[in-house]
Amino acid sequence: MSEEDDIILSELNDEELVEQMMDDLYDGLKEEIEEGVNILLERGWTPYDVLTKALVAGMTIVGHDFRDGILFVPEVLLAANAMKGGMAILKPLLAETGAPRMGKMVIGTVKGDIHDIGKNLVAMMMEGAGFEVVDLGINNAVEKYLEALETEKPEILGMSALLTTTMPYMKVVIDTLSEKGIRDDYIVLVGGAPLNEEFGKAIGADAYCRDAAVAVETAKEFVSRRHNQMNG
Repeated sequence: MSEEDDIILSELNDEELVEQMMDDLYDGLKEEIEEGVNILLERGWTPYDVLTKALVAGMTIVGHDFRDGILFVPEVLLAANAMKGGMAILKPLLAETGAPRMGKMVIGTVKGDIHDIGKNLVAMMMEGAGFEVVDLGINNAVEKYLEALETEKPEILGMSALLTTTMPYMKVVIDTLSEKGIRDDYIVLVGGAPLNEEFGKAIGADAYCRDAAVAVETAKEFVSRRHNQMNG
């Protein structure tokens, strides 16, 4: 198919349209994603099906290729931005229909650190996977995390750091949670370039996630385990 042949999304059947949307998401085409979402909704798809079968499925492919070094940060940010466009249409509808929530996450870069690309990627991919995400931004002191945990009551706390000098602050936050006797109320996930598994274990995090795709998989795993324990 040559570039000149414009694909008319509305002329595709459902299956072709979903495949096309996965490609468009991969290529970071926001308007096409918005159009595709609207077409599926017009055809009677539930918001939840559009989210999971088109957007999340597409972002999962993006996540895997990012993990495997086929895609890089700029492409992933474009894809995530396209996903955001689709999510903006679906969010109010999902709220109305009470779609199953995966869980809630509070995420932020730690005190002294102003890097946020990795954190933003995790936040976007988590949203894409059906989590509610509260992003605290950068340079967060322990008080800021505590306040957000108190107000938002999430299942998951995510912390990121890109500097070796700010990494230890994660331990300050976790130690404070322990002192207050609330450490076990949360699944604590940490990430960032200088971290590794050993560091995550040493500071008492539940898991270290080496990238956004792993963060999503890990979060899903921990949340479902937690639900099983509660219902067990």
